[in-house]
Amino acid sequence: MGDCCIHFEKLEISIMALTQLRKQEIISNYQVHETDTGSADVQVAMLTERINRLSEHLQANKKDHSSRRGLLKLIGQRKRLLAYIQSESREKYLALIARLGIRG
Repeated sequence: MGDCCIHFEKLEISIMALTQLRKQEIISNYQVHETDTGSADVQVAMLTERINRLSEHLQANKKDHSSRRGLLKLIGQRKRLLAYIQSESREKYLALIARLGIRG
């Protein structure tokens, strides 16, 4: 009976975590140049993916307060990165949020 719960927890964690393949897809879609893996655009895209997955998890697990705190930290980090992008280039900012489908 304990093995079932452990297996389920591992399964749930693997669903919440980004796979290496998905990270590569995001990087290739949002990279600024060929060797870019950490620009602000890529970071915002990765954070958005993590936020979306965590939001789905929290809809099913309403009492998971530690994950909710983590979600709020991710949202704050994304907000700071978006503020930086907006200060650098308004057009780039508008294109990125439209592409990601965030900010209503």
